[in-house]
Amino acid sequence: MQETPTLSAARQVIQDNLDHTLFSWSRQKGIAPIAVKYAEGVYLYDYDGKRYLDFSSGLINVNIGHGNQRVTNAVMKQMQEVSYVTPGCVTRARGELGKKLSDITCGRLPKTLFTTGGAEAIENAIKLARLYTGRHKIIARYRAFHGASYGSMTAGGDPRKLPHDAQQAPNIVHVEDPYCYRCPWGKDISTCSRECVSHIERVIEFEGPENVAAILMEGESGSSGCIKYPPDYLQKVRALCDKYNILLIADEVMSGFGRTGKWFACDLHGVVPDMIATAKGITAGYLPLGALMVSEEIARYFDDKILWLGLTYSAHPVCCAAGAEVLQIYEDERLLENAAAMGVYIEQQVALLQQRHPSIGDFRNTGLLGCIELVKNRITKEPMARFNANAEEMAVMNKVAARLKQLGMYAFVRWNYVFIAPPLCITREQVDEGLAMISDAISIADEAYVQ
Repeated sequence: MQETPTLSAARQVIQDNLDHTLFSWSRQKGIAPIAVKYAEGVYLYDYDGKRYLDFSSGLINVNIGHGNQRVTNAVMKQMQEVSYVTPGCVTRARGELGKKLSDITCGRLPKTLFTTGGAEAIENAIKLARLYTGRHKIIARYRAFHGASYGSMTAGGDPRKLPHDAQQAPNIVHVEDPYCYRCPWGKDISTCSRECVSHIERVIEFEGPENVAAILMEGESGSSGCIKYPPDYLQKVRALCDKYNILLIADEVMSGFGRTGKWFACDLHGVVPDMIATAKGITAGYLPLGALMVSEEIARYFDDKILWLGLTYSAHPVCCAAGAEVLQIYEDERLLENAAAMGVYIEQQVALLQQRHPSIGDFRNTGLLGCIELVKNRITKEPMARFNANAEEMAVMNKVAARLKQLGMYAFVRWNYVFIAPPLCITREQVDEGLAMISDAISIADEAYVQ
């Protein structure tokens, strides 16, 4: 009797996953995932011993790096005490994390509703804004991603929402982006009159200020291409909110917890929002947790009114314990300072790459949240792959992504964007290692450049 050949450990892991699990945002055939056996610091290791430099911090969430055993120990300790209580009960971990979050906003957003992720934080921000104001409309940007649940998906402008429902959730109104590299009004940032802001005010007037509950803005743009706000943009949006008595919700799911070199990107802009919806870096991806932080005024409003929000796993004690330890790690290891310093170094090095690679049209970066935009021609700015490009249009970019993987990099490549968002613990030598790989891969795009 002939024996059935046995698969290698790596192949068995991959096959089990392909046979029995579904993969998000992907056709289910023809994918070749990395079988990760373990991870440490800024590196992933597969079952064959190959090392991958994680240059996107997972999904831009593993801010403290992989394998930090302080989090493991904090989680184990909490589970040995109690693994779950209902949200109506309290635990030390919940109170400790809530206090730390209040402290890092200097008490300006003193109370937090805990969720299980970023999309739920956004969903609850929208609902809370409507409960608090009695209004129903939410204004958000087209080039933004706020999550994949129904309401958060509608609030974003990401085209991944379109196959689900052409109409989407009601009462979300979108505005153009301050995309200075491709300004919708054909202006230059040094001479424009902030048409991107006056545009929002016109939309408020068209929709009726008395109907608008909140404006939802990313603290700093992320997966839509790290679009850089003009220096005074968020301040002017805050002023519009104050003028029309509209709430400002900051989506800091990706940009929060040191990613930009500050606790929150809003700090860079000198803006205090009425709510911050966040997740990802709050536990550095070690466990699922999201948070909706609110102002004293909003919190006080519900002292004598029912807060019609709730989740089975809100303030899960094990996740809160992970979050409290992760926030302490940021401080102990000075990761915010390192993110700021490494961001400056990356900007200097990518400027040198731009001299070498004509296909680099633009590089936008804040701390360790950056994006290289590849173009076919710098004068026309024709993208190497357009917004929402189909499979045929992605041919060059797919080759770039494949080359990065071959070289040993795990990176986020989307449309004509190559993201640079490594863990906040990265060193200068590891940055050099990653940028050398990116330089190699971008040479493929240079071949498609049209003089």
